[in-house]
Amino acid sequence: MKHNPSSRRDFLRNLSLLTATAALSGARLPLQATPRSKPRKIAPSEKVNLACVGIGFRGGEIIRELYKTGLCNLVAFCDTDMGAPHTEALLNDFPEVPRFNDFRRMFDKMAGSIDAVSVGTPDFSHFPVTMLAMSLGKHVYVEKPLSHTFEESELLMKAARKYGVVTQMGNQGHSEANYFQFKAWKEAGIIKDVTAITAHMNNPRRWHVYDSNIKALPAPQPVPPTLDWDTWLSAKPFVGYNKEFVNGQWRSWYNFGMGALGDWGAHILDTAHEFLELGLPTEIEMKYAKGHNPFFFPYSSTIRFHFPERKTMPACELTWYDGIDNLPPVPDGYGNVELDPNIPAPGAGQIVPSKLNPGKIIYSKELTFKGGSHGSTLSIIPEDKAREMASSLPEVPAASSNHFANFLLACKGQEQSRSPFSVAGPLSQVFCLGVIAQRLNTGLTFDPEKKKFIGNKEADELLRGPEPRRDWRQFYRLA
Repeated sequence: MKHNPSSRRDFLRNLSLLTATAALSGARLPLQATPRSKPRKIAPSEKVNLACVGIGFRGGEIIRELYKTGLCNLVAFCDTDMGAPHTEALLNDFPEVPRFNDFRRMFDKMAGSIDAVSVGTPDFSHFPVTMLAMSLGKHVYVEKPLSHTFEESELLMKAARKYGVVTQMGNQGHSEANYFQFKAWKEAGIIKDVTAITAHMNNPRRWHVYDSNIKALPAPQPVPPTLDWDTWLSAKPFVGYNKEFVNGQWRSWYNFGMGALGDWGAHILDTAHEFLELGLPTEIEMKYAKGHNPFFFPYSSTIRFHFPERKTMPACELTWYDGIDNLPPVPDGYGNVELDPNIPAPGAGQIVPSKLNPGKIIYSKELTFKGGSHGSTLSIIPEDKAREMASSLPEVPAASSNHFANFLLACKGQEQSRSPFSVAGPLSQVFCLGVIAQRLNTGLTFDPEKKKFIGNKEADELLRGPEPRRDWRQFYRLA
């Protein structure tokens, strides 16, 4: 469709007005067709004009990393809690950047001045921001995991193809040493015939403080004066504000977060999933769920995924372990568990050196590999086998750019993004399937072709999640 600035402005203006009206009246918000805006061509000498949605905590860290590359201008800030301590630090450092508390109004006012958008909001609210941005021809950098439901990832992948924008999920290790090593070792035939993977994240998590006998969600509390609670909830069904839902605590609850698997899986399993072409599993089995309850994630869990044969590659069993008291078995010759400086600490708690570092063990028919998280590289174990093979290992190329620069250079047409939605979407869908098994505490059989569970209606409904609130349904029709 030919770019039509007037039509785009009309759409955004109508979107803001209709959303406000619907929120007040409860009336159904009709879908407004948006023109297919094409991304602006950015010259090599130009900087990318970046708008930022979600500017506190991790969102603020993303913004600073993107800005530090020297490849972007910060043109708009948006957050539902402007003026809170966690957003004020960034606002004070960039006082001239226009501010908004609703991304819909940000696009209404500034769409013509924006080339790309960073999305650093909670997991459950990635989708509407990202979908609207893409429909307006804006490139998007979205923090991991990509989405909160299987269907959201499906729609985001479809929209990325439709709108022709650059996309990047924020698993930053996918542009670091682990990415290039895994790729080189796979291409050289060092990593081949993988039959099993153990992945583990065994550090304290936010939900470990909750009582698993909880009978209901926390009772509503007064909303802080700086917070736009209704917009914070995004498309999710309305619940009353409680401090246990915000400022990182959202990660604990099925309604809002993706638990340890969604939080750390993208940093631990990303390279194995891409380069072993795992795709989607056919079986998900809950092996263990300590403290299971309907509201927040288990204290400890073990989930087994079965991936069938792919091309010339054998079937692969992937087993995920989380929880302080739920360490996986390690093979002979594993070695020590010293703290890896390449692995950032989790949002709550510290990496515990006496426990097993977050990471993975990859078992092939001939070799066993030990790996960490994020950019940590693999090593062959035991050590005597590693020494024997040292001279035959391929040279690993150095990274041309980090994850943030890679995205911005891709926006300018100078590189290809390394974690586009076509790569990050199926990975995030694996996490969504695992979280459904956690939530229901049951084994599941999945059909990757039909993208449906077999014989479990409740699990099938969770692929989509609850019906979006009326004034948010239109975002699910933009793909």
